[in-house]
Amino acid sequence: MALLLALSFGFYGLLRKQAPLGALEGLTLETFLMLPLALAALLWFHWQGVGSPGHISRSVDALLVGAGVVTAVPLLWFAAGARRLTLATMGVIQYLSPSMQLLLGVALYHEPFGGARLVGFGLIWAGLLVYSGAGLCRLWQGRRLAA
Repeated sequence: MALLLALSFGFYGLLRKQAPLGALEGLTLETFLMLPLALAALLWFHWQGVGSPGHISRSVDALLVGAGVVTAVPLLWFAAGARRLTLATMGVIQYLSPSMQLLLGVALYHEPFGGARLVGFGLIWAGLLVYSGAGLCRLWQGRRLAA
């Protein structure tokens, strides 16, 4: 599942970077493309009697609508940022969120973090450091040659 998520989000980032649409236009298109699936899911949940809209309370309905806004704003920021950054920079930045979640889980919620996980985590970050170091070396070398 983790690999599927990583691949799909990587392709999403690439598509957003290559798309000739702005952040708002791109999000509008994505929302329009997802609309049939979302409507089908809402109808299915309603038919099963587990759908929330109109069944629990107006405050819960308002919170659900508000959750859409809270979700849309970071997506707009991501789409705008994806067009301004290189894919390499985006890739490194996207390692920060899971790493912060891991640190929160271990430090705050006392999630288990054994030796095998530490080795895996260390290897991932070692690879990122090597990749970033190579990029910095190329940058410094290019500046030295230009001077």
